[in-house]
Amino acid sequence: MVPIHHDVIIRAVIGCCKQLLLPWRLSRPPRIVGSILILLAGGGGSINIGMTRPIRILGIDPGLRRTGWGVVAISGSRLAFLGCGSVTTSDEDALAARLVVIHDGLCRVVEKFRPEEAAVEATFVNKDAKATLKLGQARGIAMVVPAKAGLPVAEYAPNLIKRSIVGVGHGDKAQVRMMIGVLLPKADPHSDDAADALAVALTHAHHRQSAVLRTAKVAERSFPLPLREMVTERRDGG
Repeated sequence: MVPIHHDVIIRAVIGCCKQLLLPWRLSRPPRIVGSILILLAGGGGSINIGMTRPIRILGIDPGLRRTGWGVVAISGSRLAFLGCGSVTTSDEDALAARLVVIHDGLCRVVEKFRPEEAAVEATFVNKDAKATLKLGQARGIAMVVPAKAGLPVAEYAPNLIKRSIVGVGHGDKAQVRMMIGVLLPKADPHSDDAADALAVALTHAHHRQSAVLRTAKVAERSFPLPLREMVTERRDGG
């Protein structure tokens, strides 16, 4: 079998990604290219984050109409997709009843997947104060459910989540979904809310290990992307 040099693979991937990213007209497409190359550097689609014991992380994208959830598992050098979905409420129901639906739905998720850590997207303030207040109430439920189950709950700003997954803080939902498909090939989010929740879980998987990752050797230092730290150098013959 003829060996394929790593630089040949890199050039081929960069060429394909440039064509793929043209519709978005990103100002810094190499950032997303760098994310895809992470998988090549890690080998076999694995992301090495310096862990040996399986850890399940629940990511939550709170919303009154739809609350997205996503669960991933980290085991050694592998990041696996476990499940995702959304809890939907009816606009016709009273606010209290809708909050109960969100509560019960997330409780079922926690009971089914038994996560050990949770992360929730932080609320952003918009011009509609009433809508912001309702979102805050839904977010409160999203934080109470895992906290009551004994899970540590982290919070991440929307821009930080997009920057961790896409490489830019103002990426759109289409870009987030594309990168979720790259980082978690088996994921099948049927809604933007579920995809966003998986992005929250992936962001937490990266930032919870930042102290360890600072001392790790990085394979692709030429790509200025936060997720690059999740890859360590491949050893000869590895």
